[in-house]
Amino acid sequence: MAEKIEEKIILNVLSTLNEAQARWYIAKEAINLGRGGLKRMYELTGLSRPTILKGMKELKSGQDLSKMAQGKIRREGGGRKRLANLDPALVKDLTHIMDENTAGDPMSLLKWTGKSTRNIADEMVNLGHSMSAMSVYRILKEMGYSLQANVKTKEGKEHPDRDSQFKYINAQVKDFIKSKAPVISVDTKKKENIGEFKNAGQTWRKKKKEVLVHDFPHLGIGKAIPYGTYDMQKNSGMVNVGITHDTAEFAVESIRRWWKLMGGREYPEAKKLLICADGGGSNGSRVKAWKLYLQLLSDEISLRITVCHYPPGTSKWNKIEHRMFSFISMNWKGEPLVSYETVVNIISATTTKSGLKIKAQLDKNKYKTGIKISDKEMKGLKMQPHQLYPQWNYTIFPRDLTKTED
Repeated sequence: MAEKIEEKIILNVLSTLNEAQARWYIAKEAINLGRGGLKRMYELTGLSRPTILKGMKELKSGQDLSKMAQGKIRREGGGRKRLANLDPALVKDLTHIMDENTAGDPMSLLKWTGKSTRNIADEMVNLGHSMSAMSVYRILKEMGYSLQANVKTKEGKEHPDRDSQFKYINAQVKDFIKSKAPVISVDTKKKENIGEFKNAGQTWRKKKKEVLVHDFPHLGIGKAIPYGTYDMQKNSGMVNVGITHDTAEFAVESIRRWWKLMGGREYPEAKKLLICADGGGSNGSRVKAWKLYLQLLSDEISLRITVCHYPPGTSKWNKIEHRMFSFISMNWKGEPLVSYETVVNIISATTTKSGLKIKAQLDKNKYKTGIKISDKEMKGLKMQPHQLYPQWNYTIFPRDLTKTED
């Protein structure tokens, strides 16, 4: 555990340094590690062996590195021109690679990649770009990415079909966007106790706001269950705040409200809708009620609804987590959620520099748990599983309710 924490510290410090400083810092770490240190730093950071060796040589030479750090990073005329300026297609191809291999840290708002800079450089070379791992590191840093150690990044055993399902989801998203159809990411945010409870974080105010010493739920008003719907194309979304249970009926009602309030107005000509959802929870791939209520929604709004579930153990890849939920968490950080009105108001007031807009509603419906769905009801669904991973990908078609059932 201590070793993983040390790796995370190294990567965090590295992300703040310029090229020369990064070279010296990693070289010093390699020297301190002794035998095998160079190999370990190379594998951890993606900096090439020649780069680390050069740093070691400079450290041992006795040169005044402070003058070099304060002045030009390279000798006059040294180095190559910025690759992003030299090759217009470079950033586009790099962004494409990262889009398919990027998750987000919801609380830090950083984009991070599970691939090393060395592997990314190899992919870029295959696309016809001459790039080193150091060049990838520099450009990704400019684009807002950070290197991350493997500290609590896996949520369970990796599914063997994980990568191919992600590629399939990406292909579906691109197809829907190309046809100007809505694509939404959905999920339930962490439940919150409502009342005068302490909320983690700090806010600027003249005096401290007094809250209860204990966070026992029975001392509060109730709990808030925020179910979010995020529109990937419009950078907007809606949060339906439930007060009883996170059920499949509640999940679909939340999507229905988004469509009535926002989606239907943004996509008046839409014939289909793509939903990207986690594989578990109220909108899980094995939840019969989820599919039944989606069928009822499809019938009501006359849309073909396609669902693509993320593979097991990959919930952090859900776009809504780091494009909407994270900003809500930061907006109410340190603010006691004393009432449902407070929750709705804070969510609705959440914005970002990129133009994120969120609407929120309080859902006072009482959702029951433990509802059984019969085989007859399931057979009545007009659902078509996809050929690839039918347990994760399926489309529900509107039924013609004008026909009389036998």
